[in-house]
Amino acid sequence: MSAVNEPLTEFERNARVVLEQSLARIDARTRSRLNQARHAALEAAGARRRAWWRGLTLMPTAGAAAAALLVAVVLWHRQPGSEPAVLEAQHVEDMELLADGEALELLDGWDGPFYEWATAQTDNVQSDG
Repeated sequence: MSAVNEPLTEFERNARVVLEQSLARIDARTRSRLNQARHAALEAAGARRRAWWRGLTLMPTAGAAAAALLVAVVLWHRQPGSEPAVLEAQHVEDMELLADGEALELLDGWDGPFYEWATAQTDNVQSDG
């Protein structure tokens, strides 16, 4: 509808006339029941609005609980376990494999002659320089 200080449009004036005419045709008993239903609906809407605001008071508590749960889950997954020992064992095995010349020849795709040639080339460059 229009604001209080704005004039009514033609549509609004016609709608008001039609509504007032239909209201005049309703008997007093029906008008009373409609008025009671309107008041009950307004009270119910007011009660729901208050309950909604009460729910917001629990939001900080719920947020704090969710944050505490998140911190607990993150810390639980970061527990130091046997991962460093497994990684150390893998590194030791890799170092032993690299130190053992015969083991390198057993690797798939080992191109021993190429590496020997590359080593000889770098040795030649170093001895020339």
